[in-house]
Amino acid sequence: MNLAFIDGQNLYFNTAKKEIEPWVVDLARFRIYLEKKYQVKEAYYFLGYEQEENKDLYEEIRKAGFVLKFRSHNLAMEGKKKGNVDSDIIFHIMKKLYKKEDFDKIVLVSGDGDYKLLVDFLIEEGKFERILFPDKRFRSSLYQELGSEYFDYLESKSIKEKIQYKRKGLLR
Repeated sequence: MNLAFIDGQNLYFNTAKKEIEPWVVDLARFRIYLEKKYQVKEAYYFLGYEQEENKDLYEEIRKAGFVLKFRSHNLAMEGKKKGNVDSDIIFHIMKKLYKKEDFDKIVLVSGDGDYKLLVDFLIEEGKFERILFPDKRFRSSLYQELGSEYFDYLESKSIKEKIQYKRKGLLR
């Protein structure tokens, strides 16, 4: 059984919000892809902080089969909240390792270089399956030495056609 950890903000800004050829990930199709391709039984989707106006999005993420995780914030930080979930993802993975929870490998979805030490450690421990970069141009240069067996690009044609949101109705 493999586990997936998704940096939701990184995924969103490097697909739907990118300047050149933006595209939308169909979360339900993406969850199925992770299960079929990488045998992911649990997938954690990390977001910065909970906002009332995004309740529909949160419900969509849950319905697609992801476990939604929010960054903890002090009430005094209201209005100054930062969405950075890198340390939360690293902590959750390391906690699972420390507690010797039953899983085989980790799949990580992000292009952020903050995960490089974690990736190297997981490879060393035989606990790393793959890092899925949302966008080739915005993956950290820290991964330059990473062997091709450890990464893929969500924007590659073969993956994108499986996970991209397809508009319902007649195509014109």
